[in-house]
Amino acid sequence: MAVETPSSRKNQSRETEKERWDRNFADLLQELRVAQTGVQILFAFLLTLPFSSGFPQATNFQKDTYIVALISAAFATAMIISPVAFHRALFRQGRKPELVRYAHKMASGGLAFMLISMVSSVLLITDYVLNWKWAIPLTVITAGWFLTYWALLPFAHREWGEEEEGDEYDEGSPATSS
Repeated sequence: MAVETPSSRKNQSRETEKERWDRNFADLLQELRVAQTGVQILFAFLLTLPFSSGFPQATNFQKDTYIVALISAAFATAMIISPVAFHRALFRQGRKPELVRYAHKMASGGLAFMLISMVSSVLLITDYVLNWKWAIPLTVITAGWFLTYWALLPFAHREWGEEEEGDEYDEGSPATSS
């Protein structure tokens, strides 16, 4: 991941609007590659779980939790991969701004469903291995951990890297926000 410096911001301020949309889309695709790998591994694990020898002994609560984890992983997978299908549909139509805005929304939604799936998976496994007295607090801690790193810290530090006085690069403009 490239570190943004004041000089790189000045170079970005000289980008055309088309170049900015292209860069934003490329940046977003890189982020989606990371998320896609994680959700695919989780989804694959969840797809194989019912075929394991211990699954028939799972309680109704554990099976319900499994369904929440599985369906949310499927939704996350669909949303994280959807920008590729959208790109195919809009290919060479000059609609990159629309594609970037759509891909941003799908990536955000996909991460939300991945959060649900991961937390549900933790609840399922901790309830199966331990018991609900341990499963609930461990799951709450896990959810808090994810929310801290995926939501609280990023939103709390949106002002990091503020432009230096006189820097023309406007990170908040629609053409440069990812």
